[in-house]
Amino acid sequence: MTENSPTLRLVTLLSILMVFGVQHVFGQHTGHDATNKPVNSPYVGQETRAIKALSESDIQGLLSGSGTPFNGMAKPAELNGYPGPRHVIDAYESGKLDLTDIQFEKIQAQFLEMQNLAIPLGEKLVAVELEIEEAFQNKTITQELLQSHIAESAGLYAQLRVLHMSYHLKMIDILSPDQISQYNILRGYSIETNPCENVPEGHDPQMWKLHNNCN
Repeated sequence: MTENSPTLRLVTLLSILMVFGVQHVFGQHTGHDATNKPVNSPYVGQETRAIKALSESDIQGLLSGSGTPFNGMAKPAELNGYPGPRHVIDAYESGKLDLTDIQFEKIQAQFLEMQNLAIPLGEKLVAVELEIEEAFQNKTITQELLQSHIAESAGLYAQLRVLHMSYHLKMIDILSPDQISQYNILRGYSIETNPCENVPEGHDPQMWKLHNNCN
């Protein structure tokens, strides 16, 4: 098992989780006063939602083909240097990102294509979640119904994530590395391609370059 193998990383993660779990258990049984634990639910206020599992912004995003629901469906792409077409268009239209006419036309076409594919999936997901909501409200929920509806909802969610991230992936073939770098700066991300030329604020430049093997 190599140092950077996925198996080793998984084992390390599980070990960390187990340590936290043990600490939590010991914390419960070594004089910890359970009466001081808060009992208020973090869901307070959400009981008034039309669909408890979805916020209003989630519903709006799903119905409009946006990637914003569920706290962002394309985060692994967006936060690792794969721009989103909608945000690229916004940056261009605000005059902060330069694109050629051909680039803009391609990205706009990609965005509209993605949106047209995402909206039907989002509509189906909202409909399924509404069925789950109504079944619980009406006390008609059964184990079989729950399993089938949750499986359908999860499948639609997976399709949407794949769809949104796929179009982030397509931007790499349209934008130049410099444009992608400028996009990341505009979005406020700290993705840097050359640590030797970009010393983070608060770090000693000499020590930073030494640790990053800079000449």
